[in-house]
Amino acid sequence: MTQSHRKVSGRKPLSASFIARVGLMATLALIFSYVEAIIPYNPGVPGIKLGIANVVTVVALYKFGAKDAVAVSVIRVVLAGFLFNGLFGMLYALAGAAISLTGMILLKKTGLFSVTGVSMAAGVLHNLGQLLVAAALIEDLRIFFYFPVLLFSGIAAGILVGIASVLALRALR
Repeated sequence: MTQSHRKVSGRKPLSASFIARVGLMATLALIFSYVEAIIPYNPGVPGIKLGIANVVTVVALYKFGAKDAVAVSVIRVVLAGFLFNGLFGMLYALAGAAISLTGMILLKKTGLFSVTGVSMAAGVLHNLGQLLVAAALIEDLRIFFYFPVLLFSGIAAGILVGIASVLALRALR
């Protein structure tokens, strides 16, 4: 990239190491999404998932920073949407990812929460984001009566993802 192009765009070009790191993590997260899609897991309640691909996002946030976590999450959600979930699934997942990532980044910055605590909040925020999209699409706020169910499932999934993330971070040190 030429010096004049850099001045016009106002951004520093992405490094090869960033692109490679994000590409590898997004690939791993996509594999986890696929594994979760083929696991015959049905708790009997719509919208509840384990969210194992989020382990990669949490690890990216704590090991490399917010920029990596956002890139990994967006790439994974878009690709998984096209491959497994369809347009509406992608829309729900993007809303959940945007809200949960924002919450994770802010909570991590405070230094008051453990990795598992941040992950647990992210699970709840992800479900809230999806409910907001559902409420907008069906134009009915009664969908929020479903939030208590998603609250508990988000807490449980967030704890499991958080524990797995802590174990992965320890292994990466």
